[in-house]
Amino acid sequence: MPSIFSRIVAREIPAHILLEDDDFLAFLDIRPIREGHTLVISKAEVPDVFDMPEPLLSGLLPFARPVACAIKDVTGAQRVGMAVIGLEVPHAHIHLVPIDGLYDIDFRRARPADYDKLAAVAERIRKALTT
Repeated sequence: MPSIFSRIVAREIPAHILLEDDDFLAFLDIRPIREGHTLVISKAEVPDVFDMPEPLLSGLLPFARPVACAIKDVTGAQRVGMAVIGLEVPHAHIHLVPIDGLYDIDFRRARPADYDKLAAVAERIRKALTT
């Protein structure tokens, strides 16, 4: 059965997509820890980041880098933290979260986001990716 992420890749479920190539997709998390919280996924249905074939795994961070830079620019965060959790959806993905301190990546703070606010954030990040 396809994961929810596979359904996003297939455009069966809407998402605020920030960047896409043949292997990866970056989109805003609908339960963000902080504005700009983004998921970067493999389009291949692989259950865990560390199960990804080597060529795919080696492409993950180069794909995520410009997204992280755009998130940082748009949010004004000191850094963009990265987390590999993988328990919530059995599909290879990383979280990119704007952070200003050591404890800013706390998934207990995740809350459903307003669709219109996500759309506005996505637009600002996409614009930062193209400049």
